[in-house]
Amino acid sequence: MKSFRKELWFCTEKRRQIIHITGDIEKAVEESKVIEGLCLVNAMHITASVFINDLENGLHQDFLNWLEKLAPYSVEGYLHNRSGEDNADAHLKRTIMGREVVVAITKGKLDLGPWEEIFYGEFDGQRRKRVLIKIIGE
Repeated sequence: MKSFRKELWFCTEKRRQIIHITGDIEKAVEESKVIEGLCLVNAMHITASVFINDLENGLHQDFLNWLEKLAPYSVEGYLHNRSGEDNADAHLKRTIMGREVVVAITKGKLDLGPWEEIFYGEFDGQRRKRVLIKIIGE
């Protein structure tokens, strides 16, 4: 069985941002030379997310708006922020959106459904963070 590992690095311009990364993952699958297997993609930071959904800007803004209603940014509003941080809302947003995705690789390609794309969700950005791609298979 083959095993392949690659990291993507991000430093977003905004505190909260969604970035389309399907192309980066497809490139990693190609580099791995795995024909049949699995591809794990996970955010390696507790205030960021990787998720699968539609590539539609209105939907992405809807996600950001919805998350802000569920876990609004507030310096004083969370116990976690008493530690000197101001990102408790980002931890909650990450929990809602998820840590990782696993996608099957079939015939050397990501086996995504119709309209499915992979995204990096940043909820406490403007600093350097990474995403791990781990591919295993034959």
